[in-house]
Amino acid sequence: MVEHFEDADLSGAQFRNVNFTDARMRSVIMNNVKVTDALLMNLAIDGLIQNVTINGVDVTGYVVSELNRRHPERALLHPTDAAGMRVAWSTVDELWNTTIERARALPESMLHAAVDEEWSLVETLRHVVFATDKWFTVPVLDEQHDPMGLPNTGSGNLAFLGIDADAHPSFADAVAVYRDRATRIAGYLATVTDAELGQTHPVLGAGSPDVRTCLHVVLDEAWAHHRYANRDLHELERQS
Repeated sequence: MVEHFEDADLSGAQFRNVNFTDARMRSVIMNNVKVTDALLMNLAIDGLIQNVTINGVDVTGYVVSELNRRHPERALLHPTDAAGMRVAWSTVDELWNTTIERARALPESMLHAAVDEEWSLVETLRHVVFATDKWFTVPVLDEQHDPMGLPNTGSGNLAFLGIDADAHPSFADAVAVYRDRATRIAGYLATVTDAELGQTHPVLGAGSPDVRTCLHVVLDEAWAHHRYANRDLHELERQS
C-alpha cells in the first residue's frame, strides 16, 4: 500500500527500517534532519542547500562552487548598488527571453504539460510573475497582483490579493505578463539610486525589507525557475 502525505506535519517523526525506494518529496521542509545507516543510490535533491553533511563532510561549499562554475551569472544575483542591479536584471531577463524563444518551438499543449509532477512551463512563468508582484510590483510600485500569478505551494487561498485560482492562461498570455513585469523592473532600475534601494516597504508575510532585499528575492526566484524551466524543456524536447 502506497501512503500519500500532503499538508502533513511529520516534525519529530521516527523512521526505522523504512524503504523509501521511488519515493517522491516536493515542497518539503527538512531542517535538522539526521539520516544514519542509510543506503543512498541515485538520490537527487533540488532545493536550497545549507549545512549539508555527508559522511562527516560538509558538501555545501562544493555544491555552491559547482553551481557557480556551471552558472557564472549566479555571482551577479545579489548586487548592493543600483548599477549592479541593472546588470543582474538584464542578465536574468535575457536568460528568460532566450528560454521563451526556445519554448516557442514546442506545441502549446506541451507548454502546459508537467514533467515529473513539477509545474509546467506556463505555470513556472506564472509563479515568476507572482513572486515579482509580491516582492516588487505591490510593495515597491504600489500596484496590484496580476490575477494569473501562481503562488507557491502552501500559500493557501490568496483571492483577497486578486489572484484567480482558476486561471488557465495561454503561453502567449503568460509571456505577455512576464514581459510587462520585466519592463517595469528595468524601468525602475534605470533611475533608482543607491539610497532608494535602502528604503523599506511592507511585504505580505515578510515584514518590511528594503528594496535591495526585495529585488534580491525577485532575482533569485527568476533565476532558479529559469533553471527549472530549462531542465523540463530538455525533457519535453526529447519527447516531441
